[in-house]
Amino acid sequence: MTRTDGDGGSEKRDYTIDYHLSDAERNVHRSWDNSLDPVLTVSDGDVVRFECRDAVDRQLDTESTAEDFANVSFDPVHPLTGPVAVEGAEPGDAIQVDLLDFQHKGWGYTGFMPGEMGLGLLPEDFPDADVHVWDLQGDVGHFVNGIEVPLDPFPGVIGLAPGEDGEHDTLPPRSVGGNMDVKHMTAGSTVYLPVEVAGGLFSTADCHAAQGDGEVCVTGIEAPMFVTARFTLREDLSIEQPQFETTGPFTPTGRDEPMYGTTGIADDLMEATKKATRHMIDHLAEHRGLTRGEAYILCSAAMDLKVSEVVDAPNWTVSAYIPESIFPDE
Repeated sequence: MTRTDGDGGSEKRDYTIDYHLSDAERNVHRSWDNSLDPVLTVSDGDVVRFECRDAVDRQLDTESTAEDFANVSFDPVHPLTGPVAVEGAEPGDAIQVDLLDFQHKGWGYTGFMPGEMGLGLLPEDFPDADVHVWDLQGDVGHFVNGIEVPLDPFPGVIGLAPGEDGEHDTLPPRSVGGNMDVKHMTAGSTVYLPVEVAGGLFSTADCHAAQGDGEVCVTGIEAPMFVTARFTLREDLSIEQPQFETTGPFTPTGRDEPMYGTTGIADDLMEATKKATRHMIDHLAEHRGLTRGEAYILCSAAMDLKVSEVVDAPNWTVSAYIPESIFPDE
């Protein structure tokens, strides 16, 4: 298959797919482990199309309810497609991953777990689970009340095997990448990952059709997806942790646009983050006709958190932004 992407004419997005990795069980693993045999070994410049399951490994579908979401097992989570070895990669090198294309399968979900599980930013505010199953059409995800969220897919999990032996949980990110949830690792971006084991052993998972910076309720728009990437060995690049190049988009529409913002001010950055998010939830519930649960879900999918200042002791400022363009005209 040959693909020429038409949204910028970038040479690196003209490609031929060399290998396809399906989400069949033989190509899936559920922990980072440098003892795993690669399911594929690629040469410098090869392009691979990965099929990725959703974050909770097919426990949910388009008919799932809040009760279903509350009963999801996180043991394990993040079915990883891979690992893929890059021929010649050795510790101290880096692997360059050009993200070429993402293709969702028409649906996804965003939800939060029961507060007693302690997951997400505000578990103490939401004792009961909730979920929204999104209808994804092209580059738009449909929410309640006519709200439409632009889609800019990216892999929540993208990384290499750690140098430390043994099985490692997929939830925390590491120096070799993993569950970083960087929403700007979109198509056209380049990610650089430090190699700690021979071959690197690349895997990806946990694709999001969209996500706000912060992923506050613990999920973005989680969606099964195809990810297409080109691999380049970078023996000339020495990095300690992942780095990347991206053109965003840095706003939902890819251009400067009207936003509504709330602030959180506290002597602890996490507390300031919680305050900014709570104030946004209050705003959405009061002015946009959402329940507080719906507002929390929308914040996770479309609200961006920013650290506005960390120099005016004893208090720091975190701001939360949501684009006004996602709401229907009144």
